[in-house]
Formats: sequence, C-alpha cells, structure tokens
Amino acid sequence: MSAPPFDRTIRVGLLGCGVVGSEVLRLLTEQADEITARVGAPVLVAAVAVRSPHNYPAVDPSLLTTDSAALAADPTIDVVIEVMGGLEPARELLLTALNRGAGVVTANKALLAAHGPELYEAADASGANLYFEAAVAGAIPLIRPIRESLAGDRISRIMGIVNGTTNYILSAMDASGDSYDDALAEATRLGYAEADPTADVEGFDAASKAAILASLAFHTRVSVDDVHREGISQVSAAVIAAADEIGCTVKLLAICERVSDGSGERISARVHPVMLPRTHPLASVNGAYNAVYVEAEAAGKLMFYGPGAGGAPTASAVMGDLVTVARNKLVGGRGPRESAYADLPLQPIGDVPTMYHISMDVDDRAGVLAQVAKCFADHGVSISTVRQQGTGNDATLVVVTHTGVDSALAATVNELGEMTAVRKVNSVMRVANAE
Repeated sequence: MSAPPFDRTIRVGLLGCGVVGSEVLRLLTEQADEITARVGAPVLVAAVAVRSPHNYPAVDPSLLTTDSAALAADPTIDVVIEVMGGLEPARELLLTALNRGAGVVTANKALLAAHGPELYEAADASGANLYFEAAVAGAIPLIRPIRESLAGDRISRIMGIVNGTTNYILSAMDASGDSYDDALAEATRLGYAEADPTADVEGFDAASKAAILASLAFHTRVSVDDVHREGISQVSAAVIAAADEIGCTVKLLAICERVSDGSGERISARVHPVMLPRTHPLASVNGAYNAVYVEAEAAGKLMFYGPGAGGAPTASAVMGDLVTVARNKLVGGRGPRESAYADLPLQPIGDVPTMYHISMDVDDRAGVLAQVAKCFADHGVSISTVRQQGTGNDATLVVVTHTGVDSALAATVNELGEMTAVRKVNSVMRVANAE
C-alpha cells in the first residue's frame, strides 16, 4: 500500500552549521523518511546560513548562504533553527523570523537568559512557536517537563549540575586529588573545555541556564543579571579533600528556589560551588554529565540525568523541538506561551540561608578558639562542628556552621580575616544539606 500524498512541505532554515548545526543537518538528511512520518509532512532543509561557505564542503552548495538576514525574513521558510550562538545578530534574526510568524527552535541559552521576554513577546504577537529544549542540559528532556508536564504542579526547588566542563574538572579533582590547573588542562586536552574556559569555569554558562529554569519554574521573569554567580577557579585540592573529610564532594550547582519569609514569597536563583553530601543523588553525577533535581509539591522529587552537551546530544533536543513545531505548523497549533504571571521578587544572596565550611590558619595558643567563637556569636552564627588540625605554626581550625543567612556568614568571614589570631582564612565553601 503506497503512502498518501502530502499537500505541503515544511521548509527549514538553519542559522549556523557548526558542531550542533552539522548534526542537525545530518539527522534531517539521514532520517528524512522517519521525520516525515512523525511530522505528517516532508521536512526539507531550504537554506543553511554560514559565514564562510568554503568551510563546509560536505554541505550541498545550493543550500549555503551568507545572507542570514534574508534567510530569517524568507516567507517560504516555515521554521528557523538557530544554533549560531551569541547575542547578536541572533537576537535580530530570531525577532525577524518570529515577527513574520515563523516557528523558531534555538539552543541559545545566553540569548534566552538575556532577551527571553522580548522573544516571547514577538512570538505572542504573531502566534509563532518558540522552542528551546536544547538551551539547557543538552539531550536531557527538561524544558518540556517543566513548562508542560509540571504545568499543573507547584515547583518549589530546582538544583542541578548544568555544565559538563566544570563537573568534569571537579570530578577529576575528587577522584585523583589533581589540582584545579591540572584537571582543567586535562579537560582542555579531551575537548571538554574551550581554549578560553571562562564562560564555563566562572559560572556564566550555568547562570544563563539557571535564569531560564527559574523563569519557567516560578512563572517570573528572571534574567542572567538576576542570578548570583560564582565559579570554580578558586576550588583547590585542599578544599576537595576537606569536603571528603565531612562526607561531601564539591559540585558547581545551579539552585533555583521558591522561599517564604515574613515579606511573602520570593525566589532565589544562584550558581556557586557547594560541598554536597555524598548521599545526595547529584553527588554521584561525574564526568561531563549533567543532572537536574526537581522538587514539586504533588510530583515529589524528580531526577533528570544524561549528556548535557556535544553535537549529537544537543541536536537530539533540537530535532525534538523541530518535530513539534513542524506539527504545529501543519495544524495551526502553537506551543506554550511565556508564563510570568507570578512576578515574584528575587531574594538577594545575602538573605539566602546556608551553611559554611571555613578553614583558617590560627595561632596555636590559649584563648584563640574563644576569640573565634565570639566572632561567630557576635554575628549570630551558630557553630555546628569545630576541629583543629596540627600544632604550632601549622595549626589549622576548621569550622562548619549551622544554617544562617549568607550575609551574616560573609560578615563573620570578613571579621575573621582581620583578627590578629587568624593568620589566614584558607577557604570558605557553602555546604548543602542532604535533602
């Protein structure tokens, strides 16, 4: 029995053909029949915009163009896939596509974290589809579950490892005792880290993803500038060893929470390294893998795990969005719109409750411990455990606090650094609980 004829074709324009774009193009070519069956119509690549066509000898020359603006504005292109990265010209190109009603699929987390509301508004005005599953955690289905599957639930917290480069580095340091520099060098050699790793190791990449997750989970506009950010470049082998001594490992986490206090509900969005108890599900996520832990009132605790980057995994997420957008194009449907009705205020990092692990070199003499304890008490910080290592000039005091507000803990650390009895504050690290 022959297949029924199709009354139309979905035409796709691809902005960018790098690591991810080339994989998308390959999947669209090699799996053309299956994609057609799933969509209900043929999906045809109409154009591929690149800067230098001669760098893409494997791509049909008739598809290549350097005029990305013309591709975005082409009324015959139904879906624009953006995998070029960066803020500009990506923002202008996607606005052009959305304003004329084209569906848009993007993997650009930085763009969404900085200009998401503007893109949403353009999509709403024209009735266009805007999908971005690949923008957070690569192939892991995460965006769709949060904004669709859990749309009827109330999410209270999201905590995740959303950057594979930093997780590889910290995992290597934990497993082998390597220094940060050695682990970074190995990550670069293996291709996990870029030649300039700043966006990863200083938390910029994770902060963009945290902004997207917080916006979706808490129905509030959160930009990357709203996210408190700290990286891992100051995490030493000594810090990793200290974490191990208290049954923890160090992870760079994106943490988005709904909190209630005397002023009502607020949300917290932050990225920083933490000492995470090894009993927590995220503690066993090693290498370049990502994982996100979601807590919701009705659904309970959910864990999403898998490869968070790479050409093929990210292309998988792009293709899933493409199939959905293409189906919507055929039937006149549209995907979820921006949900920002809650408009909750953000909690400053200074108001966030946390625990600190503090290591300091101190004078080994009578009364020093009392002085240190008084410093904590003066700031209203309760000490959970205290341990002295070594004697004489090698005396080190390690303090783990009870939960307190971050501003009080930070003020305590600042005062410790000014005390004559404290020769040096070696390290300060937040500690997460096991829940």
